Amino acid sequence: MKAIVVSDLHIGSRYFLRENFMQFLENVPQDIEFILNGDIINNPYAKMNTADQEILNRFGEMSLQQKVVWVRGNHDNGYIPDNLGKIQIKQHHSLEKRLFVTHGDFFDEVMPRSQMFIKAFKMMHDLRVKLGARPIHVAQYAKKWKSFYEYLRKNVMLNAVNYAAANGFEAVTCGHTHFAEEQFVKGIKYLNTGAWTEQPTYYVRVTDNEIMLKNTTASAELLKSHGTDTVKVSSDHHQPSSQALSPHN
Repeated sequence: MKAIVVSDLHIGSRYFLRENFMQFLENVPQDIEFILNGDIINNPYAKMNTADQEILNRFGEMSLQQKVVWVRGNHDNGYIPDNLGKIQIKQHHSLEKRLFVTHGDFFDEVMPRSQMFIKAFKMMHDLRVKLGARPIHVAQYAKKWKSFYEYLRKNVMLNAVNYAAANGFEAVTCGHTHFAEEQFVKGIKYLNTGAWTEQPTYYVRVTDNEIMLKNTTASAELLKSHGTDTVKVSSDHHQPSSQALSPHN
């Protein structure tokens, strides 16, 4: 069983690291399952420029040669690519009982309850950019509010871990929080693939023996190698919440 998981490309956004991702995509082997774990596009209603559309077309072309799964996120929910090919579009995905793949918004109890704060926050972010501040993705700017941001990412992580434990999965991977990390909680491995809107960028690699978080900048050849270059992003350990959720596939 071999797979590669990426998330939060936000194709169409000014912050999408297009060249970095194109280089990464060129090195994805054809003998693996390629999983796009949500928020692959930034806005389902916006017109794509030519360069971004070419990447979306490439996904469809890949699906004719290998298994490609597109798991919906909160940004791309409802979106269907023009060149669908044989892409499988799902709400959640699993690799047997080894890995549960879900974008993470389903496990997010924080943002749905904070809409007024988020709206004000985005307005403040837009204003600072207009006043000359260095443009960065709003999620990257949100990391300056450490308490809120840590509460958000822990909420997603702990609810995801609870679901994985309750349903017999060895590991669970999410995106959504734009915070790459790898943790063991309650005996479950939790991996978050971060985002392609800021450096460094990450992906999850699944082999017959391991599930690991990888830094894409280490070497383009790592995708095809069988090395042990796992990136330990965070060493925090958290106690899981007692609340478990039940997503509907």
